[in-house]
Amino acid sequence: MTAEIDTVLDRRHLRRRLTIWRALAVVAAVAAVFALGASNDEWTGFGTKQIARISISGTITEDRDQLELLKKIANSDSAAALLVFVNSPGGTTTGGEALFGALRDVAKKKPVVAQFGTVAASAGYIVGLGADHIVTRANTITGSVGVLIQWPEVSQMLDKLGIKFNEIKSGDLKAVPSPFEPLNPEGQKVTQAMIDEGFRWFLGLVEERRGIKADQIPGLTQGRVFTGREALQLKLVDAIGGEDEAVDWLRKERHVDSSLKVVDWKPQTAASWGLFSSLGSAAASFFNHTYLGQMLARAPSATGLGLDGFISVWHPSEK
Repeated sequence: MTAEIDTVLDRRHLRRRLTIWRALAVVAAVAAVFALGASNDEWTGFGTKQIARISISGTITEDRDQLELLKKIANSDSAAALLVFVNSPGGTTTGGEALFGALRDVAKKKPVVAQFGTVAASAGYIVGLGADHIVTRANTITGSVGVLIQWPEVSQMLDKLGIKFNEIKSGDLKAVPSPFEPLNPEGQKVTQAMIDEGFRWFLGLVEERRGIKADQIPGLTQGRVFTGREALQLKLVDAIGGEDEAVDWLRKERHVDSSLKVVDWKPQTAASWGLFSSLGSAAASFFNHTYLGQMLARAPSATGLGLDGFISVWHPSEK
């Protein structure tokens, strides 16, 4: 009899434990859904009207997730306007071109304002041109209108090491410029022609969007940078200030409801749905704040040389 009672009691205890674990599993599942929703722009504010804010920072490339996010903002009923924070020295010209086009698509449906941070130069300035209004800090570094292509030339080093690089190609201009041989006059000519064509596109964009003549702006066609104050005087930007001034423009000039809050929208990548995404983000953040991470972020060899195609980027001279 005692054995049967013990068996019944054990079963009841097991059932209670099973019920508790099931309840915890349900709570964990609900918490996970809300946690994912909190990082997903479609959940932010639960559909309430808001001013969407995105950040364009670091080296600009053609980012599919970022472009997709801009499409969502353009089609979202909850986003009444878009605030673009730009803090970038530039990047690839095509990356800036893609973002410019995406921002103009958003602007067809709702107002877009750009706010420049520490630096918004070259392709970063192209992004600003995609907005309806540009607000910059007085000491922001901006401008650097231009296009370049860079590559290392190591042929002399290979000669000293006794290394010969062999190749067979279909034409003399294939793979030109090449790091394994000096640039010949014909290669110099066609490469310069491509750069000039891209530069004309960039200058045309500036003239069209800002309503100015590039040759009337001292240093603009030479690719110089300007402070925010200089850029305002030269009509390259519209106002001095920060986010408050950018939002104020939306409310006064585009009649955006003054009660709307500014809400960050971020690209939803596949990785962000993973179980360890938070740990990964924390680890990346920690690395970026270490001396090694900051050193690699600043090193031109770790950034500029890794960009394919035309580059529209500014960084201080190391000479």
